[in-house]
Amino acid sequence: MKTTRRGLTFGGASLAAAAGFGLARPAIAQGDPIRIGWLAALTGPSSAPAIGFDRGVHHAVDAINAAGGVRGRKIELIVRDTQGDPTKAVNAAQEMISRARVHAIWGPTNSGESLATTPIMARAKMPDIHPCFVDSLIDTTKYPNAFRMAPSNSQIDDAVSGYGVDVMKLKRFAVIGDTTGYGTTTVNSSAAAFAKRGAEVVYKATIDATQPDVTPDMLRMRNGGAEAIAVWSVSPGLISRLMNTRANMGWDVAFIGHPAMGSGEVGNLIAKPENWQKTYILGFKNCSFGADDRLPAHVQEFVDGVRGKITLEDTTLWWVLAGVDAINLIARAVQEGGNTEAASIIGYWNTVRNYPGLFASYSWSPTDHNGLPLSDLVMSEANTQRLGAYKLAPGYG
Repeated sequence: MKTTRRGLTFGGASLAAAAGFGLARPAIAQGDPIRIGWLAALTGPSSAPAIGFDRGVHHAVDAINAAGGVRGRKIELIVRDTQGDPTKAVNAAQEMISRARVHAIWGPTNSGESLATTPIMARAKMPDIHPCFVDSLIDTTKYPNAFRMAPSNSQIDDAVSGYGVDVMKLKRFAVIGDTTGYGTTTVNSSAAAFAKRGAEVVYKATIDATQPDVTPDMLRMRNGGAEAIAVWSVSPGLISRLMNTRANMGWDVAFIGHPAMGSGEVGNLIAKPENWQKTYILGFKNCSFGADDRLPAHVQEFVDGVRGKITLEDTTLWWVLAGVDAINLIARAVQEGGNTEAASIIGYWNTVRNYPGLFASYSWSPTDHNGLPLSDLVMSEANTQRLGAYKLAPGYG
C-alpha cells in the first residue's frame, strides 16, 4: 500500500488553507517548532482509518511548513503507532505529554483507545482533537480540553437506524460489532436506536476481528430472521469475511452501518466484486458525489490538487480530509491565539463557528464540543467508491 508523506506540493484549496498560516503576522519564537502529537493505530486489525487520516495529516503539515509555518514556526509532528491497543495508546499519550512536551494532540483514532487516553489528557489539560464516535468522550465538564470533529454515536445511530426502518422499511435487524471498546459500546447504542424506532433486534453480538470463520454468527442471524445486519467495526478483515460469508450462504441480506465497510481495503479483500453489493454506510455530505458527478467545489479542488500525491482509491476520503482539517484547526488556534499555550488553543476552539473544513463545517462552544452538524450526515452505497467518495444510497436524498 502506498502512503505518500513527504515532498508534497499543494494548490487550490490546500494552498488557500496553508497561506493563512504563513508570515502575515509578526513571527514569534523563531525556530521553536509547534509540536503536534499524532496518536495513530497505523498497524493492527483496526488500522484502516489511521492510515487514511495519516495521509491527510502529513499533507497538511507539509503544506503549512512549505508556506512558512505558523507565525514563522514550523510544525513538528510526533507520531506514535498505538496498534489499536488502549494500553499502548495510554503509554504514548503519557510520553507525548511528559517527555515530548507536545502542544496539542490529534487522536487517538478509535474510541476504545480514546476512552483510555481522554481522562489522562484532561488531567494534563492537553488540547486534544479526535474523530471518535462514543458519546461520553465529549463531556465539557470532565474533559474541557477534548473536541470531537466527527459524528457522535447518537448521530450515527439515528442516521443508520432511520435508514433501515424508515427508508428500507425493515423491521428485524441483527446488530454486531468487533470486541474493541468502540465495537462493544456501539452495538449496545445501535440496538437501542433500532428498538426506539419500533424495530426488533433479533441478534446482538460482538465478534473478534481476528476470528477466521464468521459462518456460525451469520447462521444465527439468518435463523433469527434478520432482514438487515448493522455492522460496527473498522477492521477490513472482519468486514470482508462477513461479506464473503454472506455470498457463500446465498443470503440476500443488506449490511448497513460503519463507513469502514466502504474502505478500499475491504474492496481488496472480498472474494468477488458482487460481494460488496447491498452494503449501505454512513456517509458525509462533503464526500458524496452530486447529480453532476462532482464533489462540493472546495473538496473537488482539493482532490484534483492531490491526485498522484495522495492515494485515495484504497481508503475513504473523509479520513484523509479530517486529517487535513485536524492539523489546520490546531495551526489556526496558534495563529489566532498567538502562542502555543494550552489555554489559548482551547480558548480558540471554544469560539469556532462554522469553520469551513474540507470534511465538514465545524462549530464548538464552551458547553458543546461535538463539532459536526447532523445535516452533514448522509447514507452511501459502499461499492460506489471513487477517490474515497461515494454515491448516495438508494432512497436517500
